[in-house]
Amino acid sequence: MDAAAVVERVVAVLEADADPHTVTELDGGHVGQVFALHFPRGESLVAKVGPTPLDVEGAMLTSLARAGLPVPTVHYADEDLLVLDYVDGDAELDSRAERDLARHLASLHDTTAPAFGFPYDTLSGPYDQPNPWTDSWVEFFGDQRLRPWCAAATSSGLPESMAERIDAIASDLGDLLTEPDAPRLVHGDVWEGNLVVREGRVAAFLDPACYYAHPEVELAYIEWFDSAGDDFFETYTDLRPLDPGFFDERAPVYALFPLLEHVRVFGSDYVPEIRDAVEAIGY
Repeated sequence: MDAAAVVERVVAVLEADADPHTVTELDGGHVGQVFALHFPRGESLVAKVGPTPLDVEGAMLTSLARAGLPVPTVHYADEDLLVLDYVDGDAELDSRAERDLARHLASLHDTTAPAFGFPYDTLSGPYDQPNPWTDSWVEFFGDQRLRPWCAAATSSGLPESMAERIDAIASDLGDLLTEPDAPRLVHGDVWEGNLVVREGRVAAFLDPACYYAHPEVELAYIEWFDSAGDDFFETYTDLRPLDPGFFDERAPVYALFPLLEHVRVFGSDYVPEIRDAVEAIGY
């Protein structure tokens, strides 16, 4: 969709009394097109358009906002249009922002549910993320994360022999992972590209893939992506101590999930890293 068509639709659904004076296309990643719309009275909005069910993203952002996480306000959401506040950033994730990130996530992880999953299937990038309510975290992670994404990755270059080794890991998760005290809400896709940083704080979290999980899965994702360092982990563990063995034993298991996602999205370039991870786990 071209910019003029996006502007026309946004103005119509919001019943705006003026067209934006500036429209800039932003990086839309894998979800379609994204535009920044700046209006004469100083209001700035983001419009996302594309085939991904954007109403799901809007619902996830609303859920995270209710849990106290700073996210852009959702003004409109349907299957192929999402209109949000534009949140401006001016910095990268420095030590102050890392500590602020830790405080936000520790607070988010205080939000609990009776079971693992979510009231509806969510999204990870453009892909469906199944979230049936499940009483066991080990069962949920194996059946709703590792196995489905492993099966999808085989269509993008993951060898069948490696898929069999990952299935063996999924079968042994009861020995490799732990059950948390409660299912806790996670953002699900925290990396620098999904954070808006301003003046040493995280002004907004973007593009969630949320569900109720073991919060270790969120921390392992951040470590695997190398999104934050010692300032983040020291602040987080001061607020929510980690059980022994997280970094050496369980984080490598959790890292298989984003690795499989990357094979599915980007192809076989990530297969050697998966092989190394599987061997490090002992399979």
